[in-house]
Amino acid sequence: MTDTVACDVRNRIAWVRFNRPEKRNCMSPTLNRRMREVLDELEFRDDVGVLVLTGEGSAWSAGMDLKEYFRETEAKGLGAVRQSQREAYGWWQRLRWYQKPTIAMVNGWCFGGGYGPLFACDLAFAAEEATFGLSEINWGILPGGGATKVAVELMGFRNAMYHAMMGENIDGAKAAEWGLVNEALPLARLKDRVIEVATVLLEKNPVALKATKDAVRRVGEMTYDNAEDYLVRAQEAANSFDNEGRKEGIRQFIDDKTYKPGLGAYELNMQGD
Repeated sequence: MTDTVACDVRNRIAWVRFNRPEKRNCMSPTLNRRMREVLDELEFRDDVGVLVLTGEGSAWSAGMDLKEYFRETEAKGLGAVRQSQREAYGWWQRLRWYQKPTIAMVNGWCFGGGYGPLFACDLAFAAEEATFGLSEINWGILPGGGATKVAVELMGFRNAMYHAMMGENIDGAKAAEWGLVNEALPLARLKDRVIEVATVLLEKNPVALKATKDAVRRVGEMTYDNAEDYLVRAQEAANSFDNEGRKEGIRQFIDDKTYKPGLGAYELNMQGD
């Protein structure tokens, strides 16, 4: 059986691909289980600095597989349904708190359940030709699996309400305007832009990147005072884990005068020399 998830690593970028192009990369229970395994395999590899999630063929992911994920699982009873949900939501949660920076490269269709892993990635770039949609209302259900939460979190109240209630598709340019992705650009330029962003991330301190990723996700649910306290503690924890990294950046700025914080990252290769 063809692997439902394809993966290769080049220049410290792990390219992880939904690999059911004949099904527009719908997520089946088999795919969800395999994706968890792939994430486990890559998370602490020294030759991986950034993970890019994309899709084979003309789709990113058209959501959950209606036949395998819904009909066939529901026929097996509530226990099977709950297990299938845990497998799907589990790897999305894992991706939200992943050790490495993650980028969604939305090359085509992104529907319904696909909003879960889209939100889980730290950054997202889409082809202008991509198609986004919450079509659940069109076949009689609400956008579940976190999709409604993702829409409100990323798009704001009015756009999220329209998107969910109308069931109309939007293109990549509108998705960028509404905040679903960082940028939209022609499909022919999409991969080059993602490589450009990933290359910049590879130059950053990985401990600081992980702490920053977590902080941005955490503070959104906090009051200002709680966020302030959390960030103080998070910085202290990061310093205790990789204090030499912080010292090296300061050294290059103050002593060597080779580094200007507002113009890029300090030189990682000099750390520890």
